[in-house]
Amino acid sequence: MKALPLWISVPVTVAVSLPFGLWLGSWSLPLWLAFIVWAEYFTLGAKPSALKTMVPAFLCGVVGATVALVVSLLVGKVMDHPTLVETGDVQWFIGLFIGFIPVIYAMKFLPFTDGPGGLPFFNGISMGLATFFVGGYVSYGDLTIPQDDVLLPLITSVPAVLGGLLGAFLGWFNVAIMAPIATAGDAAETTAAH
Repeated sequence: MKALPLWISVPVTVAVSLPFGLWLGSWSLPLWLAFIVWAEYFTLGAKPSALKTMVPAFLCGVVGATVALVVSLLVGKVMDHPTLVETGDVQWFIGLFIGFIPVIYAMKFLPFTDGPGGLPFFNGISMGLATFFVGGYVSYGDLTIPQDDVLLPLITSVPAVLGGLLGAFLGWFNVAIMAPIATAGDAAETTAAH
């Protein structure tokens, strides 16, 4: 049986993703993030084996961003939120600079960030930062921390992780529904040919 063509499989995959962003209330996932990770699956070869690199590298990137954000918030507390233009902006310049040095250095020791794993690692970093700075995930589901708490990035990283996992699934699903489906007739033809 013929596979679904791309022009049908993509809308089907989008429809499958919508409940995760529309129906889960305060636990809804950032679909924009999931769609970015979905595209990454295609960039890494669109094969299930890509998930072995993609998922751990992405998750480590989110963890790295979370660490750098916590460092930045600690810098702000210690320095009493110094300001150049906007309140506390100096903490971000100093904290993210300091926080990302060990995160990026750690790539040397992570087997899945070498070569193609660099993309999902940096994507995890960018998505971890995005879910923090967009401001919409400071309270996620029933998870809350006071907004001035240095551990707030632990909350904002949850939708980054879950959205990334959804994106990895969407990439796999999109390719899976495009694969030809074997029928009993196909099996009989294959047997007869041998």
